[in-house]
Amino acid sequence: MSYTHDKFSKALRILKADVMWSYITEGNFAPTSQEEFNKIDWITGEDSGGSAITTKTCPHSEITWTKLKEEMDKL
Repeated sequence: MSYTHDKFSKALRILKADVMWSYITEGNFAPTSQEEFNKIDWITGEDSGGSAITTKTCPHSEITWTKLKEEMDKL
């Protein structure tokens, strides 16, 4: 199934309203697999220079690929 960036964003906000993330893509694209989900940069804070601190490991227990996919399928 193809997911749009809009569905992806909405599903993330449903699972965690204040989640911050970055996903570099071209066009209207969203992850379609666990492998692509693992490429999301989860923003966990900001350093003293104002740059985002990120991790590829989702720090939010309420957000998993399975839960995210379920929410995107509902939209």
